[in-house]
Amino acid sequence: MDKDCLFCKIIAGEIPSGKVYEDDAVYAFKDINPIAPVHYLFVPKTHICCAKKITAENSDVVGKIFEAIAKVAESENINSYRVINNCGEEAGQSVMHLHFHLVAGKKMGWGEQSLG
Repeated sequence: MDKDCLFCKIIAGEIPSGKVYEDDAVYAFKDINPIAPVHYLFVPKTHICCAKKITAENSDVVGKIFEAIAKVAESENINSYRVINNCGEEAGQSVMHLHFHLVAGKKMGWGEQSLG
């Protein structure tokens, strides 16, 4: 846990969130600035700042995140969706805690702007 990290505080329950999924390794919640009718964030409970810090020692959590995404999509009958990860400020990462956006509920074209 990083005491200054927004997502670590959400995972710890210090900041309320619209939780949609939780297990021992992954926490998922509704994005507060959605870009689509369905917009969830999936985060590892272990603080990893970004994709460039994924290593052999922590990469298993990425698989767990994608398993969680599939579970949520199936349970909510979401058949078509996009998964997005931004790495670094210039790529649009605003919270430096590894996270994946699940967006769905509208037709999306390639290269759409504002996919946060």
